[in-house]
Amino acid sequence: VQLQASGGGLVQAGGSLRLSCAASGRTLSSYRVGWFRQAPGKEREFVVVITWSGGSTYYTDSVKGRFTISKDIAKSTVYLQMNSLKPEDTAVYYCAAERTWKMIGKAPDYWGQGTQVTVSS
Repeated sequence: VQLQASGGGLVQAGGSLRLSCAASGRTLSSYRVGWFRQAPGKEREFVVVITWSGGSTYYTDSVKGRFTISKDIAKSTVYLQMNSLKPEDTAVYYCAAERTWKMIGKAPDYWGQGTQVTVSS
């Protein structure tokens, strides 16, 4: 699986951004696809994933109600709509894919390149 992330940028607090993750290489029917992030000086952390078959979603508590993940099967693309952004959301966001039998957000099987999200106060 190859993952290509895009859509990062600089936004003021309270603003919105949408990230995209385009997948290719093999069928995703046995995967969850989503996002992790790594802020400066911190470890990479789980943000959200969506099950490719069925569409179940799992969010980390800090983004619930503000971030929405969705998928377009025809385009093999996952989107992350980020609203009400806060300075603490500033990080490099990584697209990732994990097999559905694994624990959520622990050990993705594939990673995309990161995209920088910067939220100014």
